[in-house]
Amino acid sequence: MADSLKDLKVAILVADGFEQVEMTEPRKALDQAGAKTQIVSPMKGQVQGWNHHDKADKFPVDVALDGAKADDFDALLLPGGVVNPDALRLEPKAIALIKAFADAGKPIAAICHGPWTLIDAGAVKGKQMTSWPSLKNDLSNAGARWVDQEVVVDGQLVTSRKPDDIPAFNREMVKLFEGAVAHA
Repeated sequence: MADSLKDLKVAILVADGFEQVEMTEPRKALDQAGAKTQIVSPMKGQVQGWNHHDKADKFPVDVALDGAKADDFDALLLPGGVVNPDALRLEPKAIALIKAFADAGKPIAAICHGPWTLIDAGAVKGKQMTSWPSLKNDLSNAGARWVDQEVVVDGQLVTSRKPDDIPAFNREMVKLFEGAVAHA
């Protein structure tokens, strides 16, 4: 797995309130596989992680959302947490960025509440997906086929339900993103 993602550029799109472990553990797996990860955010300077309902660590923002373009990246990671995707859904530039990744057929990994943003980007219709259970109706109403599984891969999209699923999510995310390396 080491260097299987050598030089792959991955955008990690987050706002304040992301579930910290859903960013840090997938990011670690990507970095260990050789990817170059960058936090993209509408927040200025730093972005606040959460551990369930409590504030956790702050992380430096590598790329301001205003300057982010899907063309500058090969893949996208969308961590969850309730507050994070809810805030991103209100950011037209965030939704436009996600839509650009989806329209370009670039791989996207979303966990927990992260798939919520994919609804606004028009990227769920006809897709088999999973998420935190409270998103089941939202995703189904938007045309996705929701299933209760630890990880689901459908085309360029990989989704997972919760932090307990991170090992399976990381495995399938790296596998999916390796396809982007092959196409580069």
